[in-house]
Amino acid sequence: MKKLLLVSFLLFSIFSFAQEADTTTVKEGWSRSGKITLLINQSAFSNWQAGGDNNFAGNVNLNYDINYIKGDWTLDNKILASYGLTSTKDDGVRKTDDRLELNSILGKKIKEHWSASFFMNFKTQFTDGFVYEDDYLNQAPSGVVRDNEDFPTSGFFKPAYWSFGPGLLWKKNDNLYVNTSPLTAKFTFITSEIFTYNDEDYFDANGDQLYVYESSNDVETFGVDPGDSYLFEFGLNVRAYYKVEIMKNISVENILNLFSNYIDKPQNVDIDYTMNLVMKINDVFSTNLTFQTIYDDNAFQGFQVREIFGLGVNVNL
Repeated sequence: MKKLLLVSFLLFSIFSFAQEADTTTVKEGWSRSGKITLLINQSAFSNWQAGGDNNFAGNVNLNYDINYIKGDWTLDNKILASYGLTSTKDDGVRKTDDRLELNSILGKKIKEHWSASFFMNFKTQFTDGFVYEDDYLNQAPSGVVRDNEDFPTSGFFKPAYWSFGPGLLWKKNDNLYVNTSPLTAKFTFITSEIFTYNDEDYFDANGDQLYVYESSNDVETFGVDPGDSYLFEFGLNVRAYYKVEIMKNISVENILNLFSNYIDKPQNVDIDYTMNLVMKINDVFSTNLTFQTIYDDNAFQGFQVREIFGLGVNVNL
């Protein structure tokens, strides 16, 4: 019920402003726009699988669009990347943000605002995230040297998500569109046995044996079966994008991704929603708020939440 209400609210928020969005004339050829933002921020996490602590931190964010239009054909590409670190006296340097996402939608216009489409989405993170709780570390038997970095929760291509498929694109302009793909192939890749070990020996990131785990390790990781390197899913994907200036110098960007797996538990819809609120001070400085929530029961039985707020220094590209 909570998921249904959230999805309904997000879709209503996007479409309630659809009639207010102005259409714009786009010249043919390539167009590029985006910016890099250095953010001095406060971060808060709840059940965030990539790892991180609540603290003051520095983040670098990239939001870049590369689009092409030629006759009835359009190609929209968006690159999203972010990385953040925090340093505290007790804990040293830890990661607070980590994201790499590539999106592409190819469209062939069939009528006004409607196109036959093919989309691709890829996302992973740059570096390992770790479990830092002492209770988890204490599971190691006596005599074994325990280290937080013996317990990575994720990393580069650990996991990586790749989705693609044909569909139908409704596009008012570059700031408002919805792509629906009812025939989506989705792969979840994991490249290290540390996440998919299939016996009772626990290994570190280098493959060296740490100890014999005290309980069975015959469990899925991000939905990938023990000993396997990928999970295949097939289902419905919906991607919606809406960016609006709600008042002078204040803009909101909404990105919503939904996926329902026809093969297994189609009612468990994966949700990935990101809101970027930018309050512009001048051409260089802004106050930025990023909120992201993910529901993916293969990764975590509940909502993952990420919130970052701070003063940004912007470089337009």
